[in-house]
Amino acid sequence: MSIKNLDQLYRSVIMDHYKNPRNKGVLDENNVTVDMNNPTCGDVIHLTLKVEDDIVQDAKFEGEGCSISMASASMMTQMIKGKNTSEAVKIAQVFSDMMLGKDVDDSLDLGDIEALSGVAKFPARIKCATLAWKAIEKGVGQDDEQ
Repeated sequence: MSIKNLDQLYRSVIMDHYKNPRNKGVLDENNVTVDMNNPTCGDVIHLTLKVEDDIVQDAKFEGEGCSISMASASMMTQMIKGKNTSEAVKIAQVFSDMMLGKDVDDSLDLGDIEALSGVAKFPARIKCATLAWKAIEKGVGQDDEQ
């Protein structure tokens, strides 16, 4: 597949998650709530999680912002469901590394999240893409263990 076709595919995946977000809403039975914002561009996220026995049973988000921010939140909530909190944080760290252009663990299947890899070329948009991931790190109480 050519680079142009790959970029087009990635854009399609991002726009699909933006226009048809997965896990949008608020969990009534949540035990973790995180509110975060990106003051530079106005992105806002409200993340609710149901964590039992160290497993993310469910995750939902609400917010407003650019297509990258909202698509990233949609992808993040899909990816972390069913994972234990340390796995969720590891995925968030891998995602952050990918956004910074660092080499990432190829054994981890990132699925749709790989579509956001091109954001690394646009430093001003990295905070948009990582907002939801910073929220999950904060939400499971491990945002300071990096």
